[in-house]
Amino acid sequence: MDRLNRTLDRVLGGQADASVRFEDLCALLRALGFSERTRGSHYIFGAPRVEELVNLQRDGDKAKPYQVRQVRRVVLKYNLRLKV
Repeated sequence: MDRLNRTLDRVLGGQADASVRFEDLCALLRALGFSERTRGSHYIFGAPRVEELVNLQRDGDKAKPYQVRQVRRVVLKYNLRLKV
């Protein structure tokens, strides 16, 4: 849970969008209640109470910065939090 909290803090902080690890971002979305499906190189996440789909792709071992910003907007818009 500690790693998830650090990842959430980094995403919400917005200071290091280019250095968020892809696997950490995927794990964060799963912990926030998103389900995942894969289509080629696209990892598509959806949640029952979230209208938007989140589409992630790898950039090496990092997530693409614009996709980190997309995750931040969804987390803030729907006030998503990790369950303790």
